[in-house]
Amino acid sequence: MADLPEPAIAREWLQTMTLIRRFEERAGEMYARAKVGGFLHLSIGEEATIVGSARALRNSDYLISTYRSHGHAIVRGTPPENVMAELFGRADGCSGGRGGSMHMFDIARRFMGGYGIVGGNLPIAAGLALASDYEGTEDVTLCTFGDGASNQGTFGETLNLAALWKLPVVFMVTNNQFGMGTALQRHSAVTDLQRKGESLGVPGMRCDGMDVLDTYSVLCEAIARVRAERRPLLVEAVTYRFRGHSMADPEQYRSKEEVAQWRARDPIPAYGDLLVAEGVIDEAAREQIDTQAIARVDAAVEFADASPFPPAESLYDDVYVLDSSSTGWYSVRTTDPHQAAGEQSRELSPADGDEIPQQMSDALAHGEDAA
Repeated sequence: MADLPEPAIAREWLQTMTLIRRFEERAGEMYARAKVGGFLHLSIGEEATIVGSARALRNSDYLISTYRSHGHAIVRGTPPENVMAELFGRADGCSGGRGGSMHMFDIARRFMGGYGIVGGNLPIAAGLALASDYEGTEDVTLCTFGDGASNQGTFGETLNLAALWKLPVVFMVTNNQFGMGTALQRHSAVTDLQRKGESLGVPGMRCDGMDVLDTYSVLCEAIARVRAERRPLLVEAVTYRFRGHSMADPEQYRSKEEVAQWRARDPIPAYGDLLVAEGVIDEAAREQIDTQAIARVDAAVEFADASPFPPAESLYDDVYVLDSSSTGWYSVRTTDPHQAAGEQSRELSPADGDEIPQQMSDALAHGEDAA
């Protein structure tokens, strides 16, 4: 077993894992009450994988996730209030109420988002790593994705390019045993997922994703190697989600007995038991951590419910492609290399005559948007 960190850090890990668990439980309740629209994918059971991997990163490193990303936003420091507001589609959400559950984003904390397309975040992770390499920084990108995404074309394409260009990215496949409702052994010919990158020049490692200490230890080693050698690694985190693929999942593909076996390894009580046994906390402190997490989530729901919806007049904000009848905004003007990301964008009008949006709009009008 990996060593415990210093007491203050050890307690923070338990606090964050507990906060994520209570947040996800309440998010499910809010979805059932029709406060949350669209899909909702919960990470209950995967908290050790989330916290252990993120705590191995520096603040300057990048993290990019999937559509199961509420916990990743929280672990990177996005306030739960803003995450819940995003679920509610409100203006105070971390994506302005425009992304919802699957598209959390927090550039200030270098959380580069959830991503709604299975495997669609892998090429973006390579791009982030390429930017770090191009700028000569030591920054590393951690890209998390599910076992099902390891069968997507983007997996092979991205790992090949990352190995070829020696990009500083750690690909972490969160093996929760199911690609949606299909068991691992039924959707992947290779079930030892840490080996799926070997033929592409990306060596693999494995961690126990139900153990925050082991996850942290393995990811620290992987990230240190990638930072020093400037070449990619693949890490398989073996874990399990206690809830369905999404809130709409009837879970007819697995037995209650199987779920119960994995629940017996629940990472939060297991880690809490360890901290008590090692004298880091006592039972009273453990209960207080849970009470504080519940109170914080209660406050997040109140904040989200009080937050306004985005105003109707903001409909075209951040629209990139314009047409002759409606104007939009550039989030970042790509023609101006001196404007930093996140800088206040400028409203455009048809008179501006910017070539890039006009060319894109013309291409769309002629049916040149690739399917």
